Amino acid sequence: MKRLASAALVCGQLFIGMTGHAEDEGKSGWRYSLPLKVALDAAQEALRVCEQKHYWVTATVVDMDGVPQLVLRGDKATVHTAESSFRKAFTVVTLGPEFGFDRSSGFFELMKTSPYAPQLATVHNVMALPGAVAFKVNGEMIGALGIGGAPGGDKDEVCAAAGVAKVANELPH
Repeated sequence: MKRLASAALVCGQLFIGMTGHAEDEGKSGWRYSLPLKVALDAAQEALRVCEQKHYWVTATVVDMDGVPQLVLRGDKATVHTAESSFRKAFTVVTLGPEFGFDRSSGFFELMKTSPYAPQLATVHNVMALPGAVAFKVNGEMIGALGIGGAPGGDKDEVCAAAGVAKVANELPH
């Protein structure tokens, strides 16, 4: 019985530790995770902004591991929009911190100047198109919102930026 109680205590402590915040990241190695409500609010705002312009899009929020947290396929959005929204957001979180961009348009521009970028664009799930914007807490990237489906990545990125801006005050400072 004593072992069982000790094991439960250790498991509980591990679980609590896994839910750390961005300000603890440097000390403990844990990082802030975007709350689902914030991800949903951002994605809905991005869809709303795009729909006002008659762009039928999908919004995907990914965490810093490149794992989708949320996918919202808007009314009238075609099937390919889910893949492009994911790949744009994936590009931001996987390459952005290393190459210094927080929008997928940053990688799009890097393609024009870096001899290495075209090879990076062949990595599975990387996409060299505008359309995704990072969420940041205390200057650190914590995820990204990707949009796919507008007639041009630049238009997707405007919608993504609107979604991220909508929730900026809901994130810790």
